[in-house]
Amino acid sequence: METVVSFSGVTYAHASHADAALKGRRDNTGIDSAADARFAGVAEITLEIDRGDVVALVGRSGSGKSTLLKLVNRMLMPHSGSVVVEGRDTREWDPIALRRRTGYVLQDIGLFPHMTIEENLTLVPRLDGWDVDRRHIRAAELLDLVDLPRDFASRWPRELSGGQRQRVGVARALAIDPPILLMDEPFGALDPVTRTELQREFRRIQRQLQQTAFLVTHDIAEAFTLGTRVGVLDAGRLVICDTPASVARSEDPRVKQLMPALPRDLPA
Repeated sequence: METVVSFSGVTYAHASHADAALKGRRDNTGIDSAADARFAGVAEITLEIDRGDVVALVGRSGSGKSTLLKLVNRMLMPHSGSVVVEGRDTREWDPIALRRRTGYVLQDIGLFPHMTIEENLTLVPRLDGWDVDRRHIRAAELLDLVDLPRDFASRWPRELSGGQRQRVGVARALAIDPPILLMDEPFGALDPVTRTELQREFRRIQRQLQQTAFLVTHDIAEAFTLGTRVGVLDAGRLVICDTPASVARSEDPRVKQLMPALPRDLPA
């Protein structure tokens, strides 16, 4: 199996916590044990994401989920260890080139209000030098992919519902067939019915494209629904990353505390 992203012993501490987390008496992970409870960042993360995997990270606010995403596309750089994307350490990547190779889906969608839907969809292809005809064809393909009418291409973001805008956000992230899709609470701002519909759509698209994805969520049910593997983060540490069934059987108390929120009737 081809590995798309790997973390090897990665530690990152946010500036306001770095001194507290990295000074004084150290345990065998290199993090000050006295400061560990207030550690903000990630500590000694080792993880591989293979092609076609959907790794869904779940954990409390401040556990380090979004930090890990930002380490993939070099919005953050590890203080120790290495993050490798497509065989190259992120330190060796040009940051702009790397970010164009990693699709990003945000909770707040982030469509540009002064651009039409087609212009939003084809922003990265335009920056990548695609000609007008090729961009127009790709916009139609992307609208088809997320089950939106092609005549939406000429509309403005304000003319779409929240769910429709989020579909456009997913499509835009896939515009140049990135090897990995990063998703930061992608459906968290939607109402429950729309959220369920979008989760179902994402599962369909992922199976169709065999898209590799790395997503974070506060919702254990969403992690189990979307992930081929589920990772649990606690205080910056990766407690487990395994199949949903294996995570559900875990006896670790940091994992078990999440299980009461898991519905019994999750989709297969």
